[in-house]
Amino acid sequence: MTRVWKWNRPVTVREVLEDLQQERSIAYTTVMTVLDNLHQKGWVRREAEGRAYRYEAVSTRAAYAAALMKDAWSQSDNAAAALVAFFGMMSEEQRRALRDAARIVGIPETPEPPEPVKGAERAEPPEAPNTRPDTHAENPTENPPGSPTENPPGPPTENPGPAPEAPGR
Repeated sequence: MTRVWKWNRPVTVREVLEDLQQERSIAYTTVMTVLDNLHQKGWVRREAEGRAYRYEAVSTRAAYAAALMKDAWSQSDNAAAALVAFFGMMSEEQRRALRDAARIVGIPETPEPPEPVKGAERAEPPEAPNTRPDTHAENPTENPPGSPTENPPGPPTENPGPAPEAPGR
């Protein structure tokens, strides 16, 4: 596939053979068998030209790599953990490429956390204001004393228990 992608055009077995023979000795029939196998698997299409075929990649190298990554990711029983492990293996150059790709597809970039200042203590976040009405721990169903909807005197309301389960569950 590397040779087919390299030319980015339909190639013959002879062209691939001559290119490979610059690096090592290889038989014509070996190249022909490999290209035929790639055709049977659907990775290349071929068109007859005289007594030979011209082979052309069905997808780009990038699309092929993406399909491999998607397939590998789908094999995980914990997709988030697989991504964390994968990102941990990436080089800084690969991380930059990932950020560029995310920007291209419109995923907003999250800001990097600020570097901690040496010697500075981390301040605790301020406590959120209590926006819930005041309740009594003894009887959470009772309204606060003096409220206009104060429960009438008497025993506290009993908890009816869990709701009945819906049929078919």
